[in-house]
Amino acid sequence: MTSIVLFCLWVVAANVVAMLPSRDGHWTAAYILIVVGIPLLGYLTWQNGPIVGFIGLVAGMSVLRWPLVMLTRWVKEKLGR
Repeated sequence: MTSIVLFCLWVVAANVVAMLPSRDGHWTAAYILIVVGIPLLGYLTWQNGPIVGFIGLVAGMSVLRWPLVMLTRWVKEKLGR
């Protein structure tokens, strides 16, 4: 139960940060959210199982979609597609 509450707080914090103005396009906040979110996602999965962990992964990917889009573009560029 603790991990679900912490993950919900992470989602709320990510949405609050997205509403604030930013000079760098929120990239600094995205890096911080990723660094905090990955161990939190592991804790969520460990405590509640892989199905809840997958739901958390999808939720995190929807919140941080632009870093994911940029990572996909970078990987495609490196693979030569």
